[in-house]
Amino acid sequence: MTGTHDRSGRSLSRRTVLQATGVLGVGLAASACGAVAPQGGPAGIAIDMSDTDKSLNWSNWPLYLDVNEETKNYPTLSAFEKQSGITVAYTEDVNDNNEFFAKVRTQLEQGQDIGRDLVVLTDWMAALWIQDGFAQKLDKANIPNAVNLLPKWQDVNFDPGREYSLPWQSGFGLLGWNKAKLKDTLGVSVLNSVDQLWDPKLKGRVTVLSEMRDTMGILIAAQGDDPSNFTEDQWNKAIATLTQQVDNGQIRQVTGNDYAGALESGDVIAVIGWSGDMIQLGEDFGIALPESGGSLWTDNMEIPALAAHKKNAELVMNYYYEPAVAAQVAAYVQYICPVAGAQEAMASVDPALQENPWIFPTPEMLTNSYVFMTLSSEQDVKYQRSFQKAIGN
Repeated sequence: MTGTHDRSGRSLSRRTVLQATGVLGVGLAASACGAVAPQGGPAGIAIDMSDTDKSLNWSNWPLYLDVNEETKNYPTLSAFEKQSGITVAYTEDVNDNNEFFAKVRTQLEQGQDIGRDLVVLTDWMAALWIQDGFAQKLDKANIPNAVNLLPKWQDVNFDPGREYSLPWQSGFGLLGWNKAKLKDTLGVSVLNSVDQLWDPKLKGRVTVLSEMRDTMGILIAAQGDDPSNFTEDQWNKAIATLTQQVDNGQIRQVTGNDYAGALESGDVIAVIGWSGDMIQLGEDFGIALPESGGSLWTDNMEIPALAAHKKNAELVMNYYYEPAVAAQVAAYVQYICPVAGAQEAMASVDPALQENPWIFPTPEMLTNSYVFMTLSSEQDVKYQRSFQKAIGN
């Protein structure tokens, strides 16, 4: 991504702004599972104003859409507005899944319009919205380009057949490293296993992510278990590993965004990090999926239950599933593009990115990745609390 830059000139990405979840956030997310779905009556009926009101309110993560650095407008979005006649109020106000949910929770539970027609939420939060009736079923007649969704994302357990959601972008949780420092310290050029993070020579120079599902998924896979379907005993085994490596000082920090700067300075040599962030660091840094597998997360577009411009939102979804448009966004954000045909279209946008496996993963990479298991509200609270305890919160 380009857009907001730190002092080094490195661009900050969508995942860079994630905050540590924390136990408070856990309670907010879990409470969604027990929330009251929209009720009947005038306040609980979604009336679509799209045919008479050509407008749309869209909430997305910061730095997650192509931007013209000179004009500060969004080129693809401007093109959509001109093409469709629909005016889009685009707001970068999803800084954290729990934080965003907290802002709109009361309205959702009371069956009220939250003032957004399109939102982008990560897998597990998108699942909670669907489960609790906070998302509207999509009218695929308005989204013919949905057929361009790549097979890997077509059928997920929280939304079989993608009746309520469409992926916006995806990314990997994986291993990252400072190439020169790794060579000097371990004598190797590549990290390919989680066990290498625990080499005594790297003590105090390793960080892992504060996003529970990414860090714990990678640790669960590293012990030979399936992060998509694990038992409590398997979770506890992975937590024990994390606790040990935090307590003995092997892990310097559990972080949501500080690892990039620490890698650049050399204070940190190896990380469990995010693909988009690592790509932005440049050629002096390496990335790889662990041999045991990396995490695969997706941010999804959903239409809130009482949204007043449902059809307009569906037309936006359809537009961004045009391969040429998807390629333009992918060239900017540099996360995994879920749209078939975008790789071919990238030849006209930025040929250098057409074979980039972190934007267009190979089948082997997708096979060697997994989506974290969908948790019940009770599991989410329990696992988040044990994770927070393990990292010292």
